[in-house]
Amino acid sequence: MSIYQKYCTEITDERGSLEKFSLKYPDNFNFGYDVVDALAEETPDKTALVWCNTENEEHIFTFSDIRKYSNQMANVFHSAGIARGDRVMLVLKRHYEYWFAAVALHKIGAVMIPATHMLTVSDFVYRIKASKVKAIVCTPQNEVPEKVKAAVQEAGGAAKLWCVQSDAEGFENLTAAMETASEDFSRVQTLATDPMLLYFTSGTTGYPKGVIHDYTYPLAHIVTAKYWQQAEEGGLHFTVAETGWAKASWGKIYGQWLVGSAVMVYDFDNFDPKQLTTVINRYGVTSFCAPPTVYRYLVRKGIPDMPTLKHASTAGEMLAPEVFRKFTERTGLPLCEGYGQTETTLLMANFKGKEPAAGSMGTISPFYHIELRSKNGEPTPAGEIGEVVIVPPENGRQPGVFCAYLDNEEQYNYVWRGGVYHTGDAAYVDENGLYWFHGRFDDIIKTGGFRVGPYEVENVLMEHPAVVECSVIGVPDTLRGQAIKAVVVLGQEYAPSKELELEIKDFCNQKLAEYKWIRIVEFVTEMPKTISGKVQKHVQRKQG
Repeated sequence: MSIYQKYCTEITDERGSLEKFSLKYPDNFNFGYDVVDALAEETPDKTALVWCNTENEEHIFTFSDIRKYSNQMANVFHSAGIARGDRVMLVLKRHYEYWFAAVALHKIGAVMIPATHMLTVSDFVYRIKASKVKAIVCTPQNEVPEKVKAAVQEAGGAAKLWCVQSDAEGFENLTAAMETASEDFSRVQTLATDPMLLYFTSGTTGYPKGVIHDYTYPLAHIVTAKYWQQAEEGGLHFTVAETGWAKASWGKIYGQWLVGSAVMVYDFDNFDPKQLTTVINRYGVTSFCAPPTVYRYLVRKGIPDMPTLKHASTAGEMLAPEVFRKFTERTGLPLCEGYGQTETTLLMANFKGKEPAAGSMGTISPFYHIELRSKNGEPTPAGEIGEVVIVPPENGRQPGVFCAYLDNEEQYNYVWRGGVYHTGDAAYVDENGLYWFHGRFDDIIKTGGFRVGPYEVENVLMEHPAVVECSVIGVPDTLRGQAIKAVVVLGQEYAPSKELELEIKDFCNQKLAEYKWIRIVEFVTEMPKTISGKVQKHVQRKQG
């Protein structure tokens, strides 16, 4: 029996497809004690984490190791005055210390704030002020200590500063401090409803919002790991994500350990598809999850044999059907798309036991009650675009959905207006019960009386061999209200020209309904993006 089965009830059909799923947990559930320490007790030598980096260093950690190092780190934190409810920021890239720190903070009852090393000083200042952090633990690389120190000074705070692996001026060496710390740590009483995790969303408009999840959040990722990513007992799961992003929580710790899979971590700075596939083959990765960009590069650069790989999944941005087709042709593995938000866990996916459809978000997770609704709150029929909303259970508590926005009750109440959670995402369901993403409601283009989602036009654009990256927006048009404009980044071997513009238009418009035709093409060298890599369409709309 896998440890996850203690905490849920699941009903599957003869194909292993999930039909019903619910959680059961004690009032004081804590992932640090009830999962990590329990696994260390039951299976001390079981592999939890396989870590390597670009310098060919390698470390393999068992659950016994994770218990030991997380306890040592928890003792260092505790002796420095970090207590239940305190907020601690982690800027640790893909260093293995992240896993010790995450579990240590969960055990203390402190709130973990993951952040990317790519943040600027002003980004750090905003987060430090907004969250009132008590401590920051960071990498010694990429000038992060210098940026963090400058930000703390500018924010006027007095946060305790730790650095891992080496000394940095103004920081205590956490790695050295751990060496003399006790390997035992007495259980701190926490509640399942306590805040556990605070993510700042990338935000395509305005300042990032602080999204708070409680201690039930890891359990909601059982479905993510088992039925979408298909991480398996005794397997090795590899999600490509830096620890500063919510995707790391989806694919690098909680659900994977709950279902009995080890986690593969490759610590790198610059993405190289060949290195990723080398890691997959060297360590025998069994399940893999990456954003579509990674698969695009793999398809372009050539995919080697990956004999141990049993399952591949993707999420986070548009996946071109051509990439799906070529990857599947080469590997025999369909790419299973999934959908969710920083505020939630997995909401829809091409789940285990069902035939994946290229470009579709698949079907609704049985863990959630999800509907598509019109602007007046009515359910939308098949084929019509509606907003994805989550209807909470009768008791009003939906694990997996965030419990608050940081110091912004007004915004929280707004997204929960009418008693349902409004995702702000537009989608439609087809006659086969498959769901299709249509874009953010803010991004919907209204042209000639029709509503067009940028996603469907971008899908066709990506099929053109010259297009490496694209974004579709609506721009003012006296005749149509809005005209459809394609902003395109070309491949290195292509140069902008009027001829290429016409060729791309013709290529796409032959495949699109007339009301979806691209009227304008603009070539750019790069897209305006958020720190997490999301294209800022509102910036492009302002630029016209």
